[in-house]
Amino acid sequence: MQFLTILFDTLLDILPIAAIIFGFQYLVIRKKVKHLPQVLAGFVLVLIGLSFFLMGLEQALFPMGGLMAEQLSSETFLPALAEGAQRHWSDYYWIYIFAFAIGASTTIAEPSLIAVSIKAGEISGGTINPLMLRIAVALGMAFGITLGTWRIVMGYPLQWFVLGAYILVIIQTLRSPKSIIPLAFDSGGVTTSTITVPIIAALGLGLAASIPGRSPVMDGFGMIALACLFPIITVMGYAQIAEWKEKRAAKATPAASRN
Repeated sequence: MQFLTILFDTLLDILPIAAIIFGFQYLVIRKKVKHLPQVLAGFVLVLIGLSFFLMGLEQALFPMGGLMAEQLSSETFLPALAEGAQRHWSDYYWIYIFAFAIGASTTIAEPSLIAVSIKAGEISGGTINPLMLRIAVALGMAFGITLGTWRIVMGYPLQWFVLGAYILVIIQTLRSPKSIIPLAFDSGGVTTSTITVPIIAALGLGLAASIPGRSPVMDGFGMIALACLFPIITVMGYAQIAEWKEKRAAKATPAASRN
């Protein structure tokens, strides 16, 4: 019954997309759709696949992310406190380790990032290493999620973190190689896709609900924003380091030839 409900809701979400595509095809372009049976079969597969995926989110990823946050921040798991003492932010170090590890691993396995990195390597003629690009994005994602969990633990406002990150992005944009800037901004977007978003959202909400004095509404959201920003920073940083190494090698070559 739950699957049928999700299937019907997904159908309502897909219908406007199908209406726009077929409407433009028949009313604007005024041509028949090539291989119409295959196209319709593809829509059916998308409908069924999305329904199973959404059901999986509800039954696995969302509960698992919330459960991990609840267990890692439980008083029975955290270090024992002396009577009358207040808990320090460093007591939640397992939360930070888990956030970093899950952020890096889910990003490395993100299909959209793999596709973008492969295409970037092909178009650049080998200048951009697909694996190094994925590692740079994964480190940015991991750091952003870790910083987000620390912000929830401390209860700091989200806007100061976002403002500081954007200032750093602007500075790097002015000083980074021009060819890497569009790729860096796209890398920040492709990381927040089907695998990472459910776990990040569940982790933030579960952590905010588990820590006394935190509101899931006010503190639980915002981790995805940081997860989008920091891969931009790390990718441009990777490009800046690579450019600096190239300039250093170019300076060293003439000096070696003179000797």
